[in-house]
Amino acid sequence: MYQEHFFLPFNFCGLKDEQSAWEQARAVIIPVPYDLTTTYMPGTRHGPHAIIRASTQLELFDDEIEKEPALIGIHTLPEIEVLTSGPAEMIDRVESVAARVAGSGKFPVMLGGEHSISLGMVRALINDHPDMGVLQLDAHADLRDSYQGSRFNHACVARRIQELCPLIQAGIRSITAEEWSFLNNSPVTSFFARNMHARDEWLPKLIEKLPQKIYITIDLDVFDPSQMPSVGTPEPGGMNWYDVLHLLRAVAAQRKIVGFDIVELCPQPANPGPDFLAAKLCYKLLGYIHCQ
Repeated sequence: MYQEHFFLPFNFCGLKDEQSAWEQARAVIIPVPYDLTTTYMPGTRHGPHAIIRASTQLELFDDEIEKEPALIGIHTLPEIEVLTSGPAEMIDRVESVAARVAGSGKFPVMLGGEHSISLGMVRALINDHPDMGVLQLDAHADLRDSYQGSRFNHACVARRIQELCPLIQAGIRSITAEEWSFLNNSPVTSFFARNMHARDEWLPKLIEKLPQKIYITIDLDVFDPSQMPSVGTPEPGGMNWYDVLHLLRAVAAQRKIVGFDIVELCPQPANPGPDFLAAKLCYKLLGYIHCQ
């Protein structure tokens, strides 16, 4: 079924046998090692491998929810073969694989790679969930209409997503004048990091804006660089670990999440901590969605 993929030497969380078998798994990890349109520090193509490798060191019991999310079954696909013909074609490939995963009744989780590929996931899932919206956790608005000659650059992903469904952003702290003008004349709702740090009432307001079904896309630069330095475009003033977990658990408790992705990890070989953070974030969110 997945002949076009490369081989990965290990499964997410190091799971074996019935916990990782396709037939029994409720969730499926889709690794996409792609960073063709990266514009600052390259290397996010190594992100999926680093996250999955780090995940093999996770404790499977989650003391917060007092359960073991791995028991839902987590299958790991081989890495999607990269196309260098352009981001539009790669997004199409992601859409094709994600559609097959979702069409099989599995819960899709994509690990990137650069942020442009999230559009493929949204396209795939919106066919089955036409009333869904997208929650974007990100330092950057990503609302450019075009960048470096492409409408499918990673800096344009939110602009393309909002053309398909409602979009709510959180953690934003970097935006161009063009994006600011568009934002103020569009239905997109953005919660800027400066206001989230200064006030406590942002979370209920954010959840109120969300449709009942949502897809979550997490650009790891939503975190402050002191906690997540391994990203291609770091921005000061980001969210911390417990801020993000509090947000995700509240959303999972009050909305139906139909899939999610974690993108833009740019691994630093001398500092594996951010790889582990990304792996644990993925595992925590699976637990919030499937085990609460």
